[in-house]
Amino acid sequence: MKISAAIVVYNGAEEVIRAAESVLKQTADCDLTLYLVDNASPDGAGRVLAEHPWPENVQVIRLPENIGFGKGHNTVLPLLSSDFHFVLNPDIFVDSNVLCQVAGWLREHPGAVMATPRLLFPSGEVQVLPKRKPTVLGLLARQGVPGLQKYGDRYAMLDEDLSLPTPIEFCTGSFFCMRTDVYKEIGGFDEKYFMYVEDADITQKARQKGLVFYLPQYCAYHEWHRAPQKSLKPFLQQLKSMGRYFRKWGFRFC
Repeated sequence: MKISAAIVVYNGAEEVIRAAESVLKQTADCDLTLYLVDNASPDGAGRVLAEHPWPENVQVIRLPENIGFGKGHNTVLPLLSSDFHFVLNPDIFVDSNVLCQVAGWLREHPGAVMATPRLLFPSGEVQVLPKRKPTVLGLLARQGVPGLQKYGDRYAMLDEDLSLPTPIEFCTGSFFCMRTDVYKEIGGFDEKYFMYVEDADITQKARQKGLVFYLPQYCAYHEWHRAPQKSLKPFLQQLKSMGRYFRKWGFRFC
């Protein structure tokens, strides 16, 4: 079983190195190729990554401009020869062989095409992430709008038993695995999203090919930098992406 993984980078080389080295350590017995795609980081992260002493199964790709999250990930599509491909955030960390475990689970379940493990904060607290299709109220609840917690809870499927492998409608872009042939067949991410909600979009494309699963028996750590809540520009970008998603997949208020 061959696996591949990609991390799209925009600043913060130290965090990326930590994430990548944790993946490499835990996949030492796996046939892994890891791609680090630098989106023209203004802080020089691309140069730092290119000069780092990586093993032969790591490729650093330095892009001349910031082309966005999804399009950055799509740059590796022509290079993939794996059976399963992972999309990872720069702020993840693994202390188990979760990549091979998730890929192995998918191999054993031919009806499933995409999966995500349980994600934890560095403290060990479970992250409450969306698992149903986006709705307006669900997305607003995620931004902390008062009085909408029940919609956020439903968005995250907190009304379901999530202690066992569960089919879901939204697979987080922070850490997911997809069958590489499916990833290529659907063309990867929709490049018209610059950032945000593209993970909801690619999940819907994957669901046209098979089932998408949440796998709580496997876990990884995710720092979860929540930029949309910290400044106006990312929030406006998220609103734009939300509009594209609803135009493409249908408007859902709640």
